[in-house]
Amino acid sequence: MSIVNSLYVKSIRDIQEEIVAEFAIYDDWMDKYNYLIELSKDLPMIDPGLKISENLISGCQSRVWLNAEYKDGLIRFTADSDAVITKGIVSLLIRVLSDRTPEEILQTELFFIDQIGLRQNLSPTRSNGLLSMIKQMKLYALAYQTKFGGS
Repeated sequence: MSIVNSLYVKSIRDIQEEIVAEFAIYDDWMDKYNYLIELSKDLPMIDPGLKISENLISGCQSRVWLNAEYKDGLIRFTADSDAVITKGIVSLLIRVLSDRTPEEILQTELFFIDQIGLRQNLSPTRSNGLLSMIKQMKLYALAYQTKFGGS
């Protein structure tokens, strides 16, 4: 369902605050990793035909495919990864940034990453992968903003 048709659209801030609250339930990082694995099951899956080298994110330890489609002024992301923790991470990013205008994506500060302790508890290579995923999502937003104009 398009967010344009829904009665109430949660703001990016609201979604990030929800994520922070969800992770606050867990005291131990092993429990948080298990929750990330659970979240990986909610990932909007990329069409298998889009799992091509052009959609691979460079800089990730595991393989991550990310696709963006622009429709009705909004960008919708789909993805997949061969690692469950990474799938959980990209599912969080998609939850926050998908179905948003390019401008919203470009202006968003992703505060939930630090507030849930994600950046601090990832290995350096996974942390680099997280930054690469964010960078790619923002590059898609910039490309669509440039191509279709501001919203």
